[in-house]
Amino acid sequence: MTSQVGDSKNAGIYESAFITVLGRPNVGKSSLVNKICGEKIAITSNKPQTTRHKIRGVLHRSDAQLVFVDTPGIHKPRTTLGERLNTKAVSTLSEIDIVCFVVDATSPIGPGDKFIAEKLGPETIVLVNKCDKAKKPQIAERLIEASNFNFSEYFPVSAKSGEGLPALIEHLFGLTQEGPMFFPAEQVTDMSDRDYVAELVREQLLRIMQKEIPHSIATRVTEWEWPRIRIEILVERESQKGIVIGHKGENLKRVGTEVRKQLADGAYIELQVNVDKNWQKRPDEIERLGY
Repeated sequence: MTSQVGDSKNAGIYESAFITVLGRPNVGKSSLVNKICGEKIAITSNKPQTTRHKIRGVLHRSDAQLVFVDTPGIHKPRTTLGERLNTKAVSTLSEIDIVCFVVDATSPIGPGDKFIAEKLGPETIVLVNKCDKAKKPQIAERLIEASNFNFSEYFPVSAKSGEGLPALIEHLFGLTQEGPMFFPAEQVTDMSDRDYVAELVREQLLRIMQKEIPHSIATRVTEWEWPRIRIEILVERESQKGIVIGHKGENLKRVGTEVRKQLADGAYIELQVNVDKNWQKRPDEIERLGY
């Protein structure tokens, strides 16, 4: 599916821009990118560190495109993986044209937001997200708090309802510069099919697992012979393996069913759970898993 909107500000000239979307964990960065691009580009959950990759989502119109770079939430790391995710998120600042800094309308701006804001330039655009959940006084309070950063623009938005996004998108297209078409019109993400399916499996596991286990889970496709897809689920301890599998395999059955709903008809999902001790703390394994 291709996302198309409007016409460019300069007829006959193609324009583009790279936009990084930064913020603390769970402020709705991935949900915003998905809503803007009109497709599910990145998985979402209510667990911190859901996003582990830099994922690009593309919004097209006839003579311009916006390339959004969804990033891991910047947080206080407790593992080597956490340090790697922070580095990955901050590294996008040197690669892009526009920065969108996302904060949560439903909670006060805190030290984590300020830590990120200190790394950003004055042209940063602030997105106050989750306005569908927040009351009007809360939204006003967040905008006032955010104004202390002295950034260039502030948009109250909602990834769920789409509130405020048309104005934001129009503003972003107004900031594009003459440049190439980085992605063809039919492409809305740079994520491979293999990585996407592995992420769908992890998304479902995040939704049913509790406490520390979600952080210990990694997924990767080990075999792809359509319609059969085998996905390996890695955990860090033997005790976690049984929890992920569930009683009589009920968790894996549930995950497989939900993932198949999001794939083409006929897909057969095979899930295998293995233990890779303390993989989050081992740089070689983090690298092998693509993080």
